[in-house]
Amino acid sequence: MIDDTTITAISTPAGSGAISIIRLSGKKSISIIDSVFTGIKNVKISKQKANTIHLGVIKDKENIIDEVLVSIFKNPNSYTGEDLIEVSCHGSIYIQQEILKLFITKGAVLAQPGEFTMRAFLNGKLDLSQAEAVADLISSSSAAMHKLAMNQMRGGFSTEIKNLRQKLLKLISLIELELDFSEEDVEFADRNELKNLLASIQKMVSRLVKSFDAGNAIKNGIPITIAGKTNVGKSTLLNVLLNEEKAIVSDIAGTTRDIIEDTINLNGVSFRFIDTAGLRDTTDTIESIGIERTIQKIEQANIVLFMVDAEEEKEEIRNDLNRLSNKIIDRDKKIILLINKIDKLQSYELNYKFSDVWKKSLPQNISVSLISASKNTGIDILIQKLLKIANINSIANQDVVITNMRHYEALVKINEGINRVFEGLESGLSSDFLAMDIRDILHYLGEITGEITTDEILGNIFENFCIGK
Repeated sequence: MIDDTTITAISTPAGSGAISIIRLSGKKSISIIDSVFTGIKNVKISKQKANTIHLGVIKDKENIIDEVLVSIFKNPNSYTGEDLIEVSCHGSIYIQQEILKLFITKGAVLAQPGEFTMRAFLNGKLDLSQAEAVADLISSSSAAMHKLAMNQMRGGFSTEIKNLRQKLLKLISLIELELDFSEEDVEFADRNELKNLLASIQKMVSRLVKSFDAGNAIKNGIPITIAGKTNVGKSTLLNVLLNEEKAIVSDIAGTTRDIIEDTINLNGVSFRFIDTAGLRDTTDTIESIGIERTIQKIEQANIVLFMVDAEEEKEEIRNDLNRLSNKIIDRDKKIILLINKIDKLQSYELNYKFSDVWKKSLPQNISVSLISASKNTGIDILIQKLLKIANINSIANQDVVITNMRHYEALVKINEGINRVFEGLESGLSSDFLAMDIRDILHYLGEITGEITTDEILGNIFENFCIGK
């Protein structure tokens, strides 16, 4: 699978800028740069030490293209594990393309998406889960996602998986040895040791599987559905949170008929706010479809902001909450009851209607916030409450949180395999069948780190990388 060609690509974002970086990686990298680069002291890059930077010009024959800095990284101590050259040039699109064309005429080929990182994986500089973390790090849009990607890229997850896999390999080798002595009816592998090891693997796997929902929310934005009756101010709240006129606001009931959503970063955490159609009985076909989608979004959300009008009667609000609760399957889902339009009531009216005693009588998963979306009152307190409920900092501080669907699917398969082995041990299953189930567990452990992989898996992973990384 290792390619001997020398690859090149622009590693900085497309377009013009102050500086651009163009990479070369492969056996010909140093000879190619030597053929086009003239240092200020006529230095040859091939004669220079690794991890040094040199000022000079890139020339196409006698035509100077640009004054550049050339950084040298020699195998095996480079990102890709190969000879690697990085040219820092001025960010003109013309200059970038001319240098790239020059490298190609000298024998390099254009890199495919993620090919530099794929070579790092193939050359043992990164395992597969660390390589995937590189992509997550590049695309991280919040402090929490950045922290998770850094934790994974530093290899804590991989080390844990590899250690467990090595212990399991040792035990399966003993179990398979028993097959050669089947007539003597001997056991080389301690069944209690096997049970303890599988229990420790299952404990870790269960923890990681449970972390996926939180990790996925951090990666894509914590989904928050804004729900409630028509004209209670849902779209106004969305516009206030996003600080733009994202949703149409009107006094006409049923203005929002479809789902409107956008993501915003609050204190380093990404939230995906979803404005929904107002919940009411209607004969309008289009509005009915919107209401069905609202119910779906309520189920999918981590947090539901259920908005009511402060002028509604207390018992009517209770009834609305009960109707909402009946639509929610997950009884642990966090719900914030938003009492909106408090600017229309006097302080004594608010205290009378929404006393602390009344708040305490609500279910534990429901908290209350008093706001006026149109006057931007209580929004800061609401945001702090969302951050507290999300509890992202404690999640991000964990050693490993799963954010990758490929890892999640492999962990689920591992868990299923462990359960089969436990059942086999309890029923006295023969060594050959136990070995088959353990081999399945080993396979999926190896798939996570890339010790077992295929061209198809690698293609699916690296095709989503940017070119030049």
